Amino acid sequence: MHPDHYHMSQQELQRVPVFEAVRTHQLRQVEAARHLGLSTRQVRRLQHRFAQEGPSGLAHRARGRPSNARTPAVRRAQALALIRARYPDFGPTLAGEMLRAHHRLSVSDETLRQWMRAEGLWAGRRRARPHRQWRERAACGGQMVQMDGSHHAWLEGRGPRLVLMGYIDDATGTVWARLYPSEDLPAAFDSVRRYCQHYGMPQAVYLDKHTIYRSPKTPTVEDQLRGTWPQSQFERALAQLGIRVIHANSPQAKGRVERLFGTLQDRLVKALRLAHCTTLAEANRVLPRFLAAYNRRFAHPPRQPGNLHRPVPAGLRLESILCVHQPRVVANDGTVQLNGHRLQLVPSTRRSLAQRRVTVTQRATGQLQVLCEGTVVPHRALPIVPPRPARPVRPRSRYVPRRAHRPAADHPWRLTTPKNRTFLFGTKADISILA
Repeated sequence: MHPDHYHMSQQELQRVPVFEAVRTHQLRQVEAARHLGLSTRQVRRLQHRFAQEGPSGLAHRARGRPSNARTPAVRRAQALALIRARYPDFGPTLAGEMLRAHHRLSVSDETLRQWMRAEGLWAGRRRARPHRQWRERAACGGQMVQMDGSHHAWLEGRGPRLVLMGYIDDATGTVWARLYPSEDLPAAFDSVRRYCQHYGMPQAVYLDKHTIYRSPKTPTVEDQLRGTWPQSQFERALAQLGIRVIHANSPQAKGRVERLFGTLQDRLVKALRLAHCTTLAEANRVLPRFLAAYNRRFAHPPRQPGNLHRPVPAGLRLESILCVHQPRVVANDGTVQLNGHRLQLVPSTRRSLAQRRVTVTQRATGQLQVLCEGTVVPHRALPIVPPRPARPVRPRSRYVPRRAHRPAADHPWRLTTPKNRTFLFGTKADISILA
């Protein structure tokens, strides 16, 4: 190394102009100490070395020297020899445990790791990051549609905070969306119904694992034996429509719809602002015109010609499927209960429906319908029986210690002396005999 070259840290280099100002009497040592966060005594020592050696005097004296706390070379050689002989394929942590347990040789895991790396006994294995493979777009339109909900201030404070239920075709990038007050099951059902009426029923829907779309229940033993998972109302409805539900394991997996929301949170918000929308109804009236212009510019043809959207069959009422279905067992009096409501079934034949399994459907409007083997069973609502009032719970009585009884002033006990008491009343033994 050239004699004019010396190693200094960044902190030591920043101290050079300060001590130069002290040397030229532009700065006092007390002010330099306050500026550098050092004691005045340390500043005087460094200033003395700076005056004799120049900037190199500010370098740490121990730089380039072995540490005084280093492990002895004999222990290092002994540990490496044992690892070569007995533990050649052990990692540093496990090898350190073996040395401490069987050879009474205590070396920290990090020190042992550095020794083994220097000797070529340990190459180290960096933890691999989770592999995410790029997925190619679907080949045909309608083969897969990505769906999600975006919570955002779409009206920028001019109205309520809304949720955009968005759909994007994986093959063509065609977008459909609608605004709702919240992301819940009625909003999911209504958006699926409107999408199917507009484009048709897709082959698959790709979405996240929100509890609206996937049941949080733990599979029972019967489910595990059948290899099935408890279905949510959303999964059950789409299965009846023949639409496959695919759950993404990460937001990056459905990145197409996630990036779409990033674009709409810029473009759609400005479009609603220019249209002076302040309510949900006004925003949904502007949305179709915006989406039509958006799709004309950004949608593209698929890799393969064809559209796999299936038209809704004639006579199929989507409202009867895209709603809540609750299985029930008919009581002996021909009634079923649902959320506190009692429904009296009126079968069209004389055959009793007692103990039969039926399905009660409840739409977002609150309309109820009873189905038995796919046939609608007429019913009438019975008056709601108020619940029996609960018996008042008596508070547990707390023990209150009795106050000590004080005899009255004219009590014979007060009018007699201890000797007279024995004469008048006798001893305890005499009283027990008399009793």
